[in-house]
Amino acid sequence: MHCPFCGANDTKVIDSRLVADGHQVRRRRQCLACNERYTTFETAELVMPRVIKTNGNRDPFNEDKLRGGIQRALEKRPVSADDIERAINTIKSRLRATGEREVPSEMIGNLVMEALKELDKVAYIRFASVYRSFEDIREFGEEIAKLEK
Repeated sequence: MHCPFCGANDTKVIDSRLVADGHQVRRRRQCLACNERYTTFETAELVMPRVIKTNGNRDPFNEDKLRGGIQRALEKRPVSADDIERAINTIKSRLRATGEREVPSEMIGNLVMEALKELDKVAYIRFASVYRSFEDIREFGEEIAKLEK
């Protein structure tokens, strides 16, 4: 680690602590050349799989698109921001756990529907109606009937 004050390579770790629910390490460091102290944060760099769209295009995973879709479905619904973040992190973890370098977009859509079904039934129906392109009221009724079971 280079010292941000003098650029020297020789630094030592004075203190390490877990932060952000154990997903990050905070380290206090001291430069052995100039004796300045500073803090660094370390997180694991986890690579998300690429997304294979229905038209065959391959795009990088976009967490903002995932978050936006979930938030649109949950708009004006009584679901906390913490619950939304937990759902997003669960979806990302499940995608990484596949071990695949590429995943179909349908898989992500299904994971989102599962998460929304747990968070809020109305949001689930909202998302499903767009995701599955419901054509008429009968399809809404069928999906609601599945939820009631």
